[in-house]
Order: sequence, then C-alpha cells, then structure tokens
Amino acid sequence: EIEGEAGNISQVRACTVKLMEAAKKNNITFVLVGQVTKDGTVAGPKTLEHLVDTVLYLEGDRFHDFRILRAAKNRFGPTDEVGVFTMEKNGLEEVKNPSAAMISERNEPVSGTIITAVMEGTRPMLIEIQALVTKTNFGFPQRRASGFDLNRLQVLIGVLSRRAGLPLESYDVFLNVVGGLTANEPAADLAVILAVASGLKDKTLPPGLAAFGEVGLSGEVRPVNHTEKRLTEIKNLGLEIAVVPLSSKLPKIIGLKIAPIKNVQEVVEKIIQK
Repeated sequence: EIEGEAGNISQVRACTVKLMEAAKKNNITFVLVGQVTKDGTVAGPKTLEHLVDTVLYLEGDRFHDFRILRAAKNRFGPTDEVGVFTMEKNGLEEVKNPSAAMISERNEPVSGTIITAVMEGTRPMLIEIQALVTKTNFGFPQRRASGFDLNRLQVLIGVLSRRAGLPLESYDVFLNVVGGLTANEPAADLAVILAVASGLKDKTLPPGLAAFGEVGLSGEVRPVNHTEKRLTEIKNLGLEIAVVPLSSKLPKIIGLKIAPIKNVQEVVEKIIQK
C-alpha cells in the first residue's frame, strides 16, 4: 500500500507497474482509460505515459459519427497510422474506405466547396471543405473556422487579398471541414484558397475537381509530401481534375487530369475567373 494523497505520482507508478507485471505474467492486455485535458493531452503525471507501451487517442465529437484513433506513442510499432471508425448501434465499426465515406453524401456542387486530399498517418483521405463569403455588416469582418486553424485562415485570406487582389477586407469568411474532421496540414492551403475565392466570386468549381498544396506568404504554391498517394486516391474516388503545385516530379496518373499551379494569382485567373 502506497501512502499519500490518492492519485499521486508514487501511487500511479506503483499501480501501473503492478498491472504491467500481471499483463506479462498472464499474457493479457490491459487498457487504461484516462481523462484528456482541454489542450488535448492525457491528464495527470507523465509517468504513466512513460511506463505504458502505447498511448492512443480516440478523437471525435457527439455531433458526428466518425472517430479517429491515433497513436501518440507505440513502443512496438509506428505512430503514423490511424484508424477510422463510425459509431453504430452495436458500437464502433471500422470504415474500410474513409475517403468514400467522407464525400459520399456530397450534394450538387455550389460555390465555395471543394475536395482536398489530406494525409492521416500514411493514409490519404479525401475531405470536403466549404467556405461561405458574405458582405460584412460590421466595421471589422468576421472570420470563423471549424476543423481548420483560424490563424492559418487569416493568413491565407491576407495572401488572397494582397497577391490575388481579392477585396476580402470587406467580407466575412466562414470555413468548415465537413464531417467534424480536421485539416491541419499545410497541404489543405490550396483548397482553402480555392474555396474562399469561389465563394467570393459565387462561381461553382467543377464537381470532379480536387486540390492540394501549401501556400506561402508571397503567394507561391509549394509542393507537399506523398503527392502520388494523394493523386491516386483522387483518381480512385472518381474525380477527374487535380489542381496541384507546379513540380518537376509530378507523377502521371492514367485517367486523371493534373493541373499544375505556380501561385495564387494563377489559381484565381485560370480556375475561378474562367
């Protein structure tokens, strides 16, 4: 018996060691369920994370069915793999084809919507990004984002205003990643640029179009990793056009038209205005 307040470091360490000994002796697996803080980390002392073999996060919210299982630590394998599940009446069920599930309920194309390819671990996943751009009724325009970093959205709006000449300083911009998912990697930048520009001009993008690429402050569109995996996933889901960064190493995907783009001004001129 360990003395002291309940839940102190000594008790956590001692209990975890006892559980590990029992697991190894009986060749069984223990699953410890813990609390997560507001900033997304495991609550309590880090000692617990150091002792266990694997730390898993099951992400999702009560308004959507999708759940993402990520490994923050894995002593016996990689941490760049994810599992995608849906919450059904009998519990969690694996989603065999996440991309198809994410865009299967996509309605008729409207302005401000586009598909992008993001990487969840080593798995490419297609998600839909929506942008609503409206004339502001306030002295300072509003910017809101769900599933996308708000600070990053502010930067991309600034790039569009400065480098492409779009008058977004007098418009409210609302951005949403469909399905309660997140698009945190820079590869989603180009899709956000296209969605916002399309919403501002009220011009519908082609329904078979997808886009990915990182956007810099000077307006350039930079290549991202796993380009071939993303393009293959886009082709497999029946899309026809991929807007990607200009690169000398672009792969050729049979049945998919690849449109390389150098900067955001070219994006607006070639895709939005035409």
